[in-house]
Amino acid sequence: MIVTVTLNAALDRTLTVPNFQSGTRNRASDALALAGGKGINIARTLKRLGEPVIATGLAGGRTGTSIIEGLTSEGILNDFVRIRRESRTSTAVIDPNGSQTEIIEHGPTVDDDELEMLMEKISYLARGADIFVLAGSLPPNVPEDYYARVIREIKSQVLTALDAQGPPLRFGLAADPDLVSPNAREAEEIVGYELNDDIDLAGAADTIGSLSSHSAIVHRADGCVARLREPSIKGTSTYRAYLPARDAASTVGSGDALIGGYLAGLSRGDDPETRLALAVACGAANTLSPGAGVFDSGDVEALRRQVQIWRLDEVANTAD
Repeated sequence: MIVTVTLNAALDRTLTVPNFQSGTRNRASDALALAGGKGINIARTLKRLGEPVIATGLAGGRTGTSIIEGLTSEGILNDFVRIRRESRTSTAVIDPNGSQTEIIEHGPTVDDDELEMLMEKISYLARGADIFVLAGSLPPNVPEDYYARVIREIKSQVLTALDAQGPPLRFGLAADPDLVSPNAREAEEIVGYELNDDIDLAGAADTIGSLSSHSAIVHRADGCVARLREPSIKGTSTYRAYLPARDAASTVGSGDALIGGYLAGLSRGDDPETRLALAVACGAANTLSPGAGVFDSGDVEALRRQVQIWRLDEVANTAD
């Protein structure tokens, strides 16, 4: 069982607006509303891949009710803590001609007793889980080290994965998660330099992975670089998984689909190359239609066969 945790859950609205122009009246040709937030998007990906998953986190007000009802209607098991204040709504405006505009609310303030209830629920769910995923932004008043506290609480019981940015990621790294998965921009904030090529990406993955002593995946539009710690070889290997970027209907949630695909492969016991090929294929399939974690299994399989993977550390050793 994989458990995903989303503290700042949202109702994600995606509007398709041909020839979108700011400052004028626009008409949407299509609309889609889904439960969202990074952890929920990852849960949706895992569900579509046939993996057992439970989504938990915080949800409040009518929006929170819509989030929970949406997950239930999709067949995604969920067990959220209901909070007093209203969960956020996020809106993405997609222009088929190529532009994408996102409007994202900060989210509700959360009371201390509600955070304590969530910690108790997490501790309970960890007893029957194999992997725990902590993902996304934190509501405005939640302590920036909350993810770190959770990781320290449960890491002796389960494999922990962290997908965050900024201070929550920095604090979380200090708690030694088993896997971290920033995108390239988020990784740049940690390492302090721009990532322009595979060498830079590999260096960033190595730096971030060494901060937590475990695995790191740095992803972008054309795949990812992964520094993976493999217990079987008692060391790390660095891989480049590449799939040329293509025209996208929507990029919202593609990084979440990527990490969901990787965790599905990890849960199945796949080798690193197989995990990474599935991860990149899920991220790419996610761009083919609006909706985070929404993709066709046939597209995933077709894209998986196109992913190219090679060992960057082997290339470096050959060059030496």
